Amino acid sequence: MNRSLPVAALALFVALGAVGCAPADEDTETTASASASSGDCAAGALPTLTAGTLTIGTDKPAYEPWFSDDDPTNGKGYEAATAYAVAEQLGYSKDKVAWVTVPFNNAIAPGKKTFDFDINQVSISDERKNAVDFSSGYYDVRQAIIALKSSPAAKAKSIADLKGYKIGAQVGTTSLDTINDVIKPTTKPSIYQKNDLAKTALKNGQVDAIVVDLPTAFYITGAEVTDAAVVGQFENTVGTPEQFGLVLDKGSKLTACVSKAVEAIGEDGTLANIEEEWLSKATNAPVLK
Repeated sequence: MNRSLPVAALALFVALGAVGCAPADEDTETTASASASSGDCAAGALPTLTAGTLTIGTDKPAYEPWFSDDDPTNGKGYEAATAYAVAEQLGYSKDKVAWVTVPFNNAIAPGKKTFDFDINQVSISDERKNAVDFSSGYYDVRQAIIALKSSPAAKAKSIADLKGYKIGAQVGTTSLDTINDVIKPTTKPSIYQKNDLAKTALKNGQVDAIVVDLPTAFYITGAEVTDAAVVGQFENTVGTPEQFGLVLDKGSKLTACVSKAVEAIGEDGTLANIEEEWLSKATNAPVLK
């Protein structure tokens, strides 16, 4: 698969709103980050899995535009660049960062982790907080639906227009939640272990449409399934935006410091610069209501 993102596709990326699961508990995250004193977060001296090394997890394949060339270590892509910015803020230079492969569902499941934090478009939710810790949010994003241009589903103008179609999404994601809780189709959704499988099902006509996060939707239609189109995006249905957060072991001693680092790179403009580089500001996806 070609992992190089065409300029035309980059121009389509949308840095909007909120994707994920249930809304983040902002008070909890703020309290956690506020409790981390400068002494607790001494640069490069955190109680990490391996002394002197920050271990970061993500899934494989590592998808565009969050990563580039399926290689988190190159620092390219929104999440790879964010991960290294957080590491630097914590006092770990690039050569002190190690990456491990962690399937999406394993990252959010209960149990001891093989990473210090995981970054993989994981939405903060109260339900998931029962099993893992989250940092403060590092990205607000919305869900979107794509369909082949030749499909009647591509002509949908509202959520009601989508109800009669067979729609797919990756297991355990907010994309699937959006199908079940927002679209509520009359046909049971198709569930896939990976987005790649959902894309294949779309290309083969096994589903009428698939739901993914908005930047990924524009990448898929601009670079991978070019005979597909973004039908639209889904608006926020609650007051608090849904956000992606870094995942940590439940009760991790690093949570407060990692949250503090995320907030710091947000306040100093680093996250905005990363977003500007890897995600465009186009807003040409209609909101489906």
